[in-house]
Amino acid sequence: MVWEVPSPLRGSLHHYKYRLALISDGKCVLRYDNESGKGDHKHIGAVEVSYTFQDLQTLKDDFLEDVREWLK
Repeated sequence: MVWEVPSPLRGSLHHYKYRLALISDGKCVLRYDNESGKGDHKHIGAVEVSYTFQDLQTLKDDFLEDVREWLK
């Protein structure tokens, strides 16, 4: 899900709040989000890494590419 917000969340430079997730067997195995204070990042399994947000289309493309990689 992606929401447009009136001002950037603390840690982000854009006007979007997002949470994209891949769930497998009831567990979140991949998630892109931008929690207030943490900024843009992604979770791959138990590992959290920084993510550089460019625009909504790139966010979607990057997420779907990671989904394809995970499904291999």
